[in-house]
Amino acid sequence: MPDALTLGFDTSAAHCAAALLSGDRVIATRLEQMSKGQAERLFPLLEELLASANAQWRDLSLIGVGTGPGNFTGIRISVAAARGLALSLGIPAIGVSATEALAFGLSRPCRIVIPGRRDQAIWQDFGVGPSSPQQGEITSLPPGPPVADPIVTIAEGTARIAREQADEPQPRPAPLYLRPADAAPSRERGPVMLP
Repeated sequence: MPDALTLGFDTSAAHCAAALLSGDRVIATRLEQMSKGQAERLFPLLEELLASANAQWRDLSLIGVGTGPGNFTGIRISVAAARGLALSLGIPAIGVSATEALAFGLSRPCRIVIPGRRDQAIWQDFGVGPSSPQQGEITSLPPGPPVADPIVTIAEGTARIAREQADEPQPRPAPLYLRPADAAPSRERGPVMLP
């Protein structure tokens, strides 16, 4: 293929989303809404995406992966998949936050708001100084720039930002969490292990 292929994907919410870029051009996308099952569906979805563009894993030159914030399990699924693919294919994987991906191409200043469960929202302001994703009740967001509607999908934004950052040194993708996990290890003493 003449242009470098970039694969971007995200499972940080109730979806499996993926986009494939050839250079700057989107050549294939997939989005499946699902509340669970991303771990079983992600690789078949990615293989279908590649096949729809007559591409194979070895044709990829870069991976962009959604790192959250969002669903704990979903974030870990994407990040682990991207790190494994990058290692096996010998290509870089770049982590991109959900808010960054959705803000791609928007005029600044703006605010990205991602509705969550239980009247919660994740938001981030862009173009007003240093900012990072925040979480709180959707009905009590602090004042800030106008809320903007994304012009790209989360997977396309992830792939495009990864392409922009590909020439800069990047750490391995890592999950971006805004709160501690709902589940915690048991406080009870475990069973006695016999020799």
